[in-house]
Amino acid sequence: MNPVTQSIQVEAFVDGSALSEVSEKTGIAIAQYTSWFQTWLADLNPQISPLDAYEVSLRLTFDDEIQQLNADFRQQPNPTDVLSFAALETEMPQSEHIYCHQPVYLGDIIISIETAARQASESQHSLERELAWLCAHGLLHLLGWDHPDEDSLIKMLDRQALLLKLVF
Repeated sequence: MNPVTQSIQVEAFVDGSALSEVSEKTGIAIAQYTSWFQTWLADLNPQISPLDAYEVSLRLTFDDEIQQLNADFRQQPNPTDVLSFAALETEMPQSEHIYCHQPVYLGDIIISIETAARQASESQHSLERELAWLCAHGLLHLLGWDHPDEDSLIKMLDRQALLLKLVF
């Protein structure tokens, strides 16, 4: 681990109905997700936390659950690969005081393992690489990146590609 990465503290809470299946198929341990987020946050340097301490929730699930979430929160009736729910989009009273004493909670990333596996197969790369790609995409959304138009999408995908190179 390089000195820059060591200064960033990240706690990734990984759970979900697909976690054991993903671990079996890929061998990815929970510590690996934490390492990815730590590397990426060190590179992105969001300067949100005076402690350089962040928390991210990652849920690995199946198409049926993510389809329901996509319908409930985005009014899209189909499953998707990744959903992100940024905690920083809402104002919190006394957040400056709180962030001086504890990690900044960035939000939730939810990934469908079934969709990720299909996309990995279509792109002819590993499921681990696809999961890293989707985690990076979700993290960028948590930090305020969005892609409402083609130019924004290209910029975001380019940044994702750079983040992926840091861990592969």
